[in-house]
Amino acid sequence: MTLSLTIRRPDDWHLHLRDRHMLAAVAPHSARLGRAIIMPNLVPPVVTGAQAAAYRDRILAALPPDATLRPLMTLYLTEATDPADVLAAHRARVITAVKLYPAGATTNSASGVRDFDKVRPVLEAMAEAGIPLCVHGEVTDPAVDIFDREAAFIDRVLDPVRRATPGLRVVMEHITTREGVDYVRTGGDDIGGTITAHHLVINRNHILAGGIRPHYYCLPVAKRETHRLALVEAATAGPGRFFAGTDSAPHPDSAKESACGCAGCFTAPNWLQITAQVFEDAGALDRLEAFTALNGAAFYRLPPNEDRVTLTRGEAAAFPRSIEAGGDSVTVFDPGFPIHWHLDDR
Repeated sequence: MTLSLTIRRPDDWHLHLRDRHMLAAVAPHSARLGRAIIMPNLVPPVVTGAQAAAYRDRILAALPPDATLRPLMTLYLTEATDPADVLAAHRARVITAVKLYPAGATTNSASGVRDFDKVRPVLEAMAEAGIPLCVHGEVTDPAVDIFDREAAFIDRVLDPVRRATPGLRVVMEHITTREGVDYVRTGGDDIGGTITAHHLVINRNHILAGGIRPHYYCLPVAKRETHRLALVEAATAGPGRFFAGTDSAPHPDSAKESACGCAGCFTAPNWLQITAQVFEDAGALDRLEAFTALNGAAFYRLPPNEDRVTLTRGEAAAFPRSIEAGGDSVTVFDPGFPIHWHLDDR
């Protein structure tokens, strides 16, 4: 039995840090990462290079003095996005990527894209400059069942956009289906995919069977067990184009535990330990470093982190049930089974 495992410092290629009191509460829980792609869906959203630079400054101010996290900023793509501003922000190393939200697809996505023809000039400029497009991959058509919206997005939106924009580099974020796995696998070198810790361990039964459990509700929603198993197989495959993106998405419990609860799982405090347990159970601990620290860096054309962290196996870990944030609480994701891995990063 492996008792300890030392790997390169992990990165998180999809992270929500929010703003103001929520930022102050959650940022320290991601402070020991190497890098993180920061989501721009604030209210109002981060739509210009100047706003991204200001948000980065607020994040850095919220981190503890010994933090290793390097926030990599993104712009929120709208139908009014200026290609020149995107290119300037990227040349100045203010942003690393641009985020596409189909309008109405998830939290704070009302400013997202409805008419993809209106963002074609931006996408063409991004393809020319090699700027990645991070995609929330769901259609919003009410006629499409919520469990089919990822697969429909691939056929209706993503594949046509990529065919119309040769060279566009795309990250299909928080993949939840076998169709998503297959598309990334066969889509060529210009596409990668992130997989969350929570989608590695829950299926739709965790949300709905025996009562509604709001802290397992996320978007894209967890699917059937066959899809979860496909995600585990993809994540544990080793070197390739799948990498860790937690989509850690904190919401106050008052908003989660309501008649119309928010979508999102807050996994920042324990995602790496959960992921290590999944990899151990799959007999793939030797491939954990590829998923958490190598594949994403390679896709984003960045060097892997040189420093290391150590995970130690022992008694079942005890994680906080919740954290405080601005007079409310935020529930920490509970995988529902013992996690025997502890992060030693002193």
